[in-house]
Formats: sequence, structure tokens, C-alpha cells
Amino acid sequence: MPDVITVRVQTDSESFQEVVVKIERRTYNKPFLGGFRNMSTGVEFHNAGSQTKPKKRPDKGIQLFCRETQTVVEKNKQQQTRNTASTQMTKIGLYVSNMTDKLITPGKYFTAEEYHKRRLEAVIVLQKYFRRWHAINLAQNLMEQKRLRLALEAQEELQKKREKEEKLRREYEKKLNPKTKEDFELLYHDLELWMQEETERINRTLTGAERKAALCALLEEETELIACIGMHKLNANVENQQKAILQLLEFYKLFLKCAQPRRWKAFDGKITEMDTQNTLRGKELLEIYRSISTKDIPKDERTSVLLTLKCTVKEHECKLTQEIVALIDREVDLMSREVKECNLEGLRKRICTLFLQYIKIPEFNPEVAGLLKVPQDPLKLYKNVYFCHSCENYLPSTEFPIPANSRTIGRCRSCYQLDNEARKREAHFKYRLILENLRKSEVDYQDDSKIVFLVQLPDMQYLIETIWNSQSALSACSDLYELVMVRWDKQHEWSPWNTILLTKEEADAHLKLCNLQKAYEAPFIYKIKQKHIRAKNYFAQFPAMSSFLHKSNNQANAN
Repeated sequence: MPDVITVRVQTDSESFQEVVVKIERRTYNKPFLGGFRNMSTGVEFHNAGSQTKPKKRPDKGIQLFCRETQTVVEKNKQQQTRNTASTQMTKIGLYVSNMTDKLITPGKYFTAEEYHKRRLEAVIVLQKYFRRWHAINLAQNLMEQKRLRLALEAQEELQKKREKEEKLRREYEKKLNPKTKEDFELLYHDLELWMQEETERINRTLTGAERKAALCALLEEETELIACIGMHKLNANVENQQKAILQLLEFYKLFLKCAQPRRWKAFDGKITEMDTQNTLRGKELLEIYRSISTKDIPKDERTSVLLTLKCTVKEHECKLTQEIVALIDREVDLMSREVKECNLEGLRKRICTLFLQYIKIPEFNPEVAGLLKVPQDPLKLYKNVYFCHSCENYLPSTEFPIPANSRTIGRCRSCYQLDNEARKREAHFKYRLILENLRKSEVDYQDDSKIVFLVQLPDMQYLIETIWNSQSALSACSDLYELVMVRWDKQHEWSPWNTILLTKEEADAHLKLCNLQKAYEAPFIYKIKQKHIRAKNYFAQFPAMSSFLHKSNNQANAN
């Protein structure tokens, strides 16, 4: 129905008037006050009172209630139950047997206090048995927890013992069969410790000519041990040459990647592949390399493969391709003379090696340019190449260990290692493990820690040996394999003035603490703060640390 309607009203017998009527939409449920329904059409007609808006009562300012809320309806009802009974007694003309009758005598009367006392005693007995049962269960649970705790501690202790034995076994294996630089570093360190012990023993027990003779014998023995370590180095170099060959095979995998077509995923999920000119060139070179690497093939097929290789490399004239062509001609000539296959293995390996070098050059194989780690343009290398004044070699920046307090480029890693083997013979393997574990733990915090990556191995060695005396701050454990460095206050990033040296178990417990002032005593906190001040004074000399020092001082002043 529209909001406004026009109604035609008859005013006189012959005159009519149109009246505009505005429809008011009801905002309440319309009460039904009666009406009727047309039986033929089904239309309902309501009384006039239901069509108009009800009149509101005037507000008198007093809250009124209806009568039903002011009165209470009372109701009387009898609660007597219907239980009729009768008793038959013996009388004249009727006999009732008394064989089943019972004689009831009144017992001892007890008061309400005695009754409640009996109930209380019964409740106490129940509580006693319940508490006994609960105590037994509690004791059994505690005993079970103790048993599990002791079993867990025994298992952890056994695990620690096994890890320590495995660690000692690996260290002994490294010293017995050294292969890496760290292994030889440990060997030279043990040699230096043995020399110091023997020298101290000789100086303490012998004098005069006997002392000089003993020192000469000790020097000869040291020379023999150094020569033995040198023999182990030669053997390790042979194994490293074998690893270099394996790296050449890794390049073969890289070569397989060059021959793969370009792939991308379409909107419908299908994979589309496309061979470009560079990937087709890579496939061609891959097929040639597989053919010349295949063994035990007939001479005709081998000759055909060599001719294909010759035609391929002749497309580019250079010294490398000329050498490959010369080797191919030599092998063809030797095969025509019926030379045995075993005598041609060295020549064929040279052809494969030179062909791999041919594939590495982006001019001959453009697809490999994006996969090589070393850029072919020498101008890109000049920016990060430095001169070592000790070995007089030009090396990349990654070959120079630069401490945080360094202002110039010093000697390369090889020169440092050679000087360490000849003079100090220090072992940095344990400090390197502590530094690596510290950096991994700082990465897990994900709070953009920076100072830990500025600290180098010599700085970490100074921090552990000089500041923390190479022992745990709590238990004084001096086994560096068991020690780790963690944050003193875990809310701030790690720094030399916000750290503590602990064992692994102590570090786990320390990082769970929320309030250090309540967990540790005041003398211990004062001792740690003194070590932090010493570390801050030492690292304040480093230019890279100055900005972080100012930041930490500002935070301390704000706190």
C-alpha cells in the first residue's frame, strides 16, 4: 500500500469530494478487536478501533503497577493422607492367634545431642578412612613421579656420558686421521701442550749438561712429530684432490641444469616448457659429453662421436679448441693402429676434462653464464681483491680474517694458520663452536641482532679467556665443549656487555627466568656487572662498536 491514498467521499446526494489520506505505518503489534470475514471472497474486515492508533495514557510522573502485582493469591489445601486401618481383637465368639505377635519393649532413650555426637563420630571415621586412602594415592603418585624423574635423570646422564664419549672418540679419530684444517690445528695444539709439559719437567728435575741434552732430545722428538704431521698433511692433500674431482662432477650436474628447458606454470596449473637457443645449445653439448664419456663402445661409434666433437669445437678458434682437436686426432690415429683400450684411458680423460673446461666458457655455452659462481668479467673482482703482504698474493676479501678492532687489511687466513702452527699453536675449534652456536641462537630470536655478527673469532677468544676465565659463571665448569654464551637479559640483544657464560643446562634454566634480581643474589649480580664493565671497556676501542655502546648507555640512563 502506498504512503498516501486519495479517497472519494460523498458529501451530498449528488456531490463528491476527494480527500487525501496519509497512511501511518504501525510500529507495534495491532491488537485484534473483532471483525468479520467475507465468506465468498475471504477478505477480513476489522472493527474501526483496530484501524486507529491507540490513545496513550497521560504520564503522571509516577510509576504505576497493575493490581495483580500488588496482591498475593492465597490457597488452602489439606495435606492429610488417606490411610485407613483396622485392628481385630479377640472377643466372645472370635479367636485370634498370638503366635506371630512380637513383644516390643522401649529401648534406651538418647537425646538429640547424643544423636548428633554419634553422627559426628561416624563422619570422623569416614573422613579418617578417606584421608588414609587419599594419602596412600598421593604417596604412590609422588613415588611414581620420583621414579620417573630419577629414570629421566639417569637417562639424561647416560646420554651425556655417551655424547661425551662420542665427542672424545671423534676428537681422537680426528687426531689419529686428520683431514681438515681444524684437525691439524688440534694436533699442533696438543703438540705444544706436550712440549710445555716436557720442558717444565726437564727444567724442574734436571740441571746443567743433563738439562741441555734432554732439551736437545726433546727438540729432535718434536721435529719427528712435526714431520709425521706433515706426512698426514700430504695424505690429506691427496684426498682433497679426489674431492676436487667430485666437485668437477658437481659441475656436471650444473651442466645438466643448463640443458633443461625454461618452465613456467600457467593459470590453469599446467606446466609449459620452452626450448630457447641457449638451452638447445646446452642439450647438444650434453649429448656430446655423454657420448664421449661412455665406455666400451665400438670403434666406429667412437670415431663418429669424436668427429662430431671435432666439428663442434672447431666453430670457435682458440688455444683450448686447438688442443682438443689435437687430442682427438691423436686418439683416432691410435685407434687405427689397433692400440688397446686400457692404453687410451688417460687420453680420453684428458679429452673429457678439456671439453668440460670448454663448456664452462659462456662464449661457447651462453646458458652457463648465470650459473657460474665466479663472474667471468675480471672488473667485477677488482673491488673485493686485496694484497697479502706476507705471501704476496692477491686474494678475495673472504680470505682475510678481519677482527672488530682492525683498521687495515692484514695477513690472509693461510698466513695466519702457518704462523699459528710455527709459533703459538693455538686451537680455535672450541671457540668457533661457541660463536656458531651463539649466532644460531640469536637468529632464532628474530629481533634484528647485529653485534654478534661483528664479533670475530679472536674477539670471542679474548672474551672467554680473559673476561670469563674459560669457565661457567655458576658451576665453574671449564670444559669448553659444554659451555655456551647466552644473553644475560633476554629482553635486549646479545652484546659483550649483555652476556653470560654457562653450561647448556644452566643456560636453559637461565633463559626461563623472568626476574634476575629475585633469582640471583646481589653479590653474584655485582660480579656479573663487573665483567660486563670490563668487556665494555675493551670493546669501546672498536670503531664498529661505538654506536652500539652509545645506544646501550642511553637505554641504561633511561631505565
